Amino acid sequence: MEAFLLVDFGSTYTKLTAVNLEEEYIIGTSKAPTTVKTNVLDGYDKALSRLYQDHPEIDHISGISACSSAAGGLKMAAIGLVEELTVEAAKRACLGAGAIVKQVYSHHLTKREVKELKESDTDIVLLAGGTNGGNKECIIHNAKRLKEAEVPFPIIVAGNKDANDEIEEIFEGTSIEYYIVDNVMPQLKKLNVDEAKHIIRKIFIDKIIEAKGIKRAEERIGEIIMPTPEAVLLAAELLSNGYEDIEGFGELMVIDIGGATTDVHTIGEGYPKRTEVLLKGLQEPFAKRTVEGDLGMRFSANALLNLVSNYNFKKYFEVDDQCNHDIDKSLNRRSQDVDFIPHTKDEEEFDKAIAKICADVSMSRHVGHVEVVHTPLGDMYYQTGKDLTDLRYVIGTGGVLIYNQDAKKILQQVNKKSDKALELRPTNPSILIDKSYILAAMGLLSQKYPRTALKMMKQYLL
Repeated sequence: MEAFLLVDFGSTYTKLTAVNLEEEYIIGTSKAPTTVKTNVLDGYDKALSRLYQDHPEIDHISGISACSSAAGGLKMAAIGLVEELTVEAAKRACLGAGAIVKQVYSHHLTKREVKELKESDTDIVLLAGGTNGGNKECIIHNAKRLKEAEVPFPIIVAGNKDANDEIEEIFEGTSIEYYIVDNVMPQLKKLNVDEAKHIIRKIFIDKIIEAKGIKRAEERIGEIIMPTPEAVLLAAELLSNGYEDIEGFGELMVIDIGGATTDVHTIGEGYPKRTEVLLKGLQEPFAKRTVEGDLGMRFSANALLNLVSNYNFKKYFEVDDQCNHDIDKSLNRRSQDVDFIPHTKDEEEFDKAIAKICADVSMSRHVGHVEVVHTPLGDMYYQTGKDLTDLRYVIGTGGVLIYNQDAKKILQQVNKKSDKALELRPTNPSILIDKSYILAAMGLLSQKYPRTALKMMKQYLL
């Protein structure tokens, strides 16, 4: 049997999905620990061997597509002028391209900030600032600072186009690799991130995976075409929009609760549903992704202590399940042993409580809010962010959701809550679980076979 192979070099596991393109079904999946510190192909070969062992009917691999979040994934810094505007636009370009935003800077960079940036493990810097025809002094100042520091990573310039000639003169003749692209916010509150995202992916393919030792895999498997989170976002877009005569799901959310981060993707316009509500703030992208680096099941578990008190932590347990844990000790254990697997019912319940917190808090940060302003003419209502009240589907992925019997209860934390009435959360969405861990694989497949990818997602998620 001929199979098309989809590969995800994850931070913990290398995951393989074999697909029969002709009959449009998943032949099988396999995984093995990612071995990026030695040779990434070692883990790949183990996963491939298991796939062949479990599915001896596979006798030929017709093609391979791969994505990667190994070695910490794609890490970026976003620099802009005003925090709520060009800085936020730069962040959204980074996140939409599948990156984790490690540093964020606004206004004029100081020498201390540049030193901090240079010493970080950042892969790419996105330098924004000013609308076209607006302030150009700040972005030019920041370009000079980065040049003086001789920063060792590529810089994407995506700010006021009036500053581009001067910035080119600043970087020309230096060792700094730079790219000048369209302004991510050409007009006030208007996003334009497509070209920046395209260059981010190009740098990721050409430079980043080579620096992380993953490039050597390309000789065997072909090009690694994107970061894993971007593949998930592409799958979500396809599932939402549909393809040709195949209807999509409409507005939807994908929430991925991982060991180090919780990623939330929403597809939809998110415009106000009530006529008396006015939009405020930066334009929302149709496909929006947020990453919460302090919300995770293992590596980031200790950070929960700063977000939720011990008293409130216990509220996330089921009524029938008493929290008999030393919460601080249990969280610390998980952050120090990232491979920890619960073996008792108590340990499973504690993991479930962590997952509920990750879902709840990440939703609060991702979703839109309504602000009530009292005026002499009456109350005015302003919406910042997306209105997700009519969202139809919430899709859960990540180990804790795939392997937990109560995954739907965990995901119900994203629903509308009486104590968070001003948050525009989903009212009554259908909940689906990515049991086969196929979303990233289908995002990859969609680049060549969108129709097949959509049909398979609709089959396996339902």
